[in-house]
Amino acid sequence: MVARSAGILLYRVGADGPDVLIAHPGGPFWARKDDGAWSIVKGLITDGEDPWTTAKREFCEEVGVDVPAGEHIDLGTVTQRGGKIVIAFGVEADLDVSNAVSNTFEIEWPPKSGRMQSFPEVDRIEWFSLAQARTKLLPAQHPFLDALPFS
Repeated sequence: MVARSAGILLYRVGADGPDVLIAHPGGPFWARKDDGAWSIVKGLITDGEDPWTTAKREFCEEVGVDVPAGEHIDLGTVTQRGGKIVIAFGVEADLDVSNAVSNTFEIEWPPKSGRMQSFPEVDRIEWFSLAQARTKLLPAQHPFLDALPFS
């Protein structure tokens, strides 16, 4: 069965133009990757779960706060290189993420060491201009930027 995720792309429009909030995945596999590695804040849809419900839950888990109040818009669906389907929603809001705290996951690290280590799901979350976001974001997720109401 193909994995499906749902997420939220927060956006704001300031004096310098639009910005989007994206996340850098935590853990040892992503530690040295930057450009092309960031993602919208997202997570796996559980069986029968509504994608918008998933997106709100995952945002809270990975950012540490509820999704800011406001209407959400459908930004579409993409299929990433590994086959995962991602459904995205946009919400216009300005959010201070300086104190963002992500949930964690455990894996055996280093591999075959027998030691379990805990890592944050998201190790950084930042606001970027659209141009910066196109460099940072996974290429498969670029259509979400194009679907924003000011693009």
